[in-house]
Amino acid sequence: MEKQLHLNLLASRPPMAGGFQSGSKMKMGPGRKRDFSPLPWSQYFETMEDIVVENENGKDIFRIYCSGSHGPVLLLLHGGGHSALSWAVFTAIIYSRITCRVVAMDLRAHGDTKVKNPEDLSADTMAKDIGKVVEALYGDNPPPIMLIGHSMGGAIAVHTATANHIPSLLGLCVIDVVEGTAMDALNSMQNFLRSRPKTFRSLENAIEWSVKSGQIRNIESARVSMGGQVKKCEESSSSSGVSNSIGEGIIEEEEDEEAEEESSKKRAKEDDQETKKESIFTWRVELSKTEKYWEGWFKGLSALFLTTPVPKLLLLAGVDRLDKDLTIGQMQGKFQMQVLPQCGHAVHEDAPEKVADALATFMVRHKFTEFKEGYLC
Repeated sequence: MEKQLHLNLLASRPPMAGGFQSGSKMKMGPGRKRDFSPLPWSQYFETMEDIVVENENGKDIFRIYCSGSHGPVLLLLHGGGHSALSWAVFTAIIYSRITCRVVAMDLRAHGDTKVKNPEDLSADTMAKDIGKVVEALYGDNPPPIMLIGHSMGGAIAVHTATANHIPSLLGLCVIDVVEGTAMDALNSMQNFLRSRPKTFRSLENAIEWSVKSGQIRNIESARVSMGGQVKKCEESSSSSGVSNSIGEGIIEEEEDEEAEEESSKKRAKEDDQETKKESIFTWRVELSKTEKYWEGWFKGLSALFLTTPVPKLLLLAGVDRLDKDLTIGQMQGKFQMQVLPQCGHAVHEDAPEKVADALATFMVRHKFTEFKEGYLC
C-alpha cells in the first residue's frame, strides 16, 4: 500500500483511514454551523516574550510562549510552516497534568521570530538557535530540559541534542518523524505544496480550510494555530489563487431555503467588505524554497536519535512509519514508542490529550517530575 508520506516534514498532513481523505467528500449535517473564528494565544499560555540573541550578523529575535515557573522545562519545537501556537492546546493540558514549565518557540523564519538571515534553515543553524535561546533564557545554569519536537521540529530536536547545545537535557521526545519515511517523501513534497491554496480571503477562511481539508483535525487547535501559519498581505483581492471557498471535494448538505438565502447574503456582504479592504492572507513561510535543506534535516536522523544518551520517546501516528534502524532499536529497548491511531500527522494538535498523557507518564516514570495534586492519571 502506498504510504502517505509527503507531509512528514510539515506539521500537518491529510488524515488516513477513519478521517477525511484528501480529495474525498465530507458531509456536514443540515444547517450545522461551526465556529472558525481565531482564538488568542493568551487562552493557552501565560506569557509571550521576544528573546534577543546576539550573533555575528547582528541581533535575532525569537518569539516564545511560556507557562509555569517550577519544575523541568518542556521546550517545544514545531513542524515546518507552523509556529509555537501549534502547541497551544497541548500546553494547557500538559500543564494541568504535571509540574513543569513550558517554553514553545517560533523557529527561525517561522511565526513572529525575526532573524537577519531567514533563508538559512539548515539543521546546524537551527540547532544552534535552540542552544542560544536556552542560554539567553537561563544563562550558564539552565534547569532540566525535556526537548520535544514535531516533524521538522523533531528532526531539529535530535540535531540539537546530539550537538549538546543543551547541557541540562533530561530527555527527548520526537513526534511523527522518521528518517526512512521522511526521505521517501521528499520527491512528492513539492507536488503537495503546489496543491495547497496560495492565499485565503480571511483568517477564518484559512482555519476552515485547515479543518475541512483534514490538515488539522482538532478545530480548537486550528483556531489558535493557523494564525501562526498565515499572515495578512495587502494586494488586490482579485489575485489569482485566492481561496474563498474550501475547495472541491468538500460539500455541505443543503440547508433550508431561508437559511441558505440568509447565508448567501451574509457571504456576499463579507466578500464586499473584503474587496474594499483588499486584504488577503498568505502563508508565512514559502516551504517550497526550503527544499535544499530538507535532506539535511532528515538524513541520518535515526542513527542520531538512537545514539542520543538520554531517555527517548517516539510518538507516531502509525506503526508503518518505523524504518529498519528504528525497528531494530525499538526491539532492543533503546527508546519507548507509542502509536496514537486515528490521528493525522499533526498528532499533538489532533490528539493533544493523548500526547499529553503519553508524555506525562513518560516523565513521571523516569522521575523527571510528578503528577500535580488532584490529577487522576
